[in-house]
Amino acid sequence: MPYRSLGELKSDVVCCEKCPRLVRFREKVPARAAFRAQEYWRRPVPGFGDERARFVLVGLAPAAHGGNRTGRVFTGDESARFLMRSLHDVGIASKPTSISRDDGLVLAGCYLTAAVRCVPPGNMPTSAEFGNCSSYLEAELELLSRAKAVVALGRLAFASVLDWAAGKGAKTTAVRFEHGREYRFDGLPAVYACYHPSPRNTYTGVLTRKMMTGLFRRIIRDCEDRTGGP
Repeated sequence: MPYRSLGELKSDVVCCEKCPRLVRFREKVPARAAFRAQEYWRRPVPGFGDERARFVLVGLAPAAHGGNRTGRVFTGDESARFLMRSLHDVGIASKPTSISRDDGLVLAGCYLTAAVRCVPPGNMPTSAEFGNCSSYLEAELELLSRAKAVVALGRLAFASVLDWAAGKGAKTTAVRFEHGREYRFDGLPAVYACYHPSPRNTYTGVLTRKMMTGLFRRIIRDCEDRTGGP
């Protein structure tokens, strides 16, 4: 269905029960000892950020004790810690931490979202679950009409972004995931591939802050070049 605003879309997202497996899993994730005094969100997690964003970051899905606990994408876990420090380094995030929905964090020119809105078992959504959430990502990208770039964090998010681009008529058959690669399609924002800021990548040096901030600075420059200003 068409949405008139991101607020209307978010209201729909948080009520979604399209995927029975994900509904069961998100509601039964055991609370970690450190968070037992907190009430987990345990609902689909909407996007977050600047509604006039020049670029959009697309992750895979909420983390069990991150977004599924806090109710905000890339908030309250190790991936969020690394990502937000990098966004703060390049002047996008108002602070280098993302802890809770009411922590006062503000993003300038950037919007965060995910290909799948509920935490999946083993961080592995099924193809049907990707498909059920695809309409939300498509609607967000339509509403974020000022965006000049879409940055996919990880291979699975990249595949979802390519599916969106293909649905808009882009030829994506020869496109491959490679960190830092940019792809341009007629009439669409540029698509960038970026390693996901998960501990598996950041603790092993597969992704460093220098790599991520370097890519973000490049994207910011590219967006400015296409619009004639910040």
